[in-house]
Amino acid sequence: GIDLYHEQRLPELIERMAEIPGVEWIRLHYAYPTHFPMDLLRVMREHDNVCKYLDIALQHISDHMLKRMQRHITKQETLDLIAKIREEVPGITLRTTLMVGFPGETEEDFDELMDFVKEIKFDRMGAFMFCPEDGTRAAEMPDQIPEEVKQERYDRLMTLQHGVSLAQNKARVGTTCRVLVEKKRGSRYVGRSEYEAPETDGSIFFGSEEPCEIGS
Repeated sequence: GIDLYHEQRLPELIERMAEIPGVEWIRLHYAYPTHFPMDLLRVMREHDNVCKYLDIALQHISDHMLKRMQRHITKQETLDLIAKIREEVPGITLRTTLMVGFPGETEEDFDELMDFVKEIKFDRMGAFMFCPEDGTRAAEMPDQIPEEVKQERYDRLMTLQHGVSLAQNKARVGTTCRVLVEKKRGSRYVGRSEYEAPETDGSIFFGSEEPCEIGS
């Protein structure tokens, strides 16, 4: 809403959408950490049909890399934001996307990123290797990272997250959740809860003695 109203209007938009009869799930993707609209957390907390799920693109945590990437946020501001989100919306599922191999990333920067992932324990996390695009500022920057180093860092990061995700999934054993039925595979149904986004996150497999309607 900054372009039209000169102020953030996303919380109001989501709140008005949540009040429309028949709208059962509203899920927020690709939130930007800088100037995050904090009132959105109240809307999430107060409306059951606003998923307790937030996809927020962080890319890195090292101050050195955040500055090189022109993210306009610091490590401490990022940590404070995550703490505030989890405090305001208990039980929220957090997804992020991180980048390895951006020009100038040192082993110390990468170690800091690994420690961050260990500490925060994102429920969902994706990562990708920096790929230079012709004509972009980053492609012309000095200290480009060799492909084999990018790959090695990516593999280490995703191996770490695999362990985090496994622990998070095990913690859900024995819990019950509302599931959107998406398809049937053999004798089992495939669906997802408000904590799994389509295409990017995992699925929930379940059996049912009674037939389940796809889309219900």
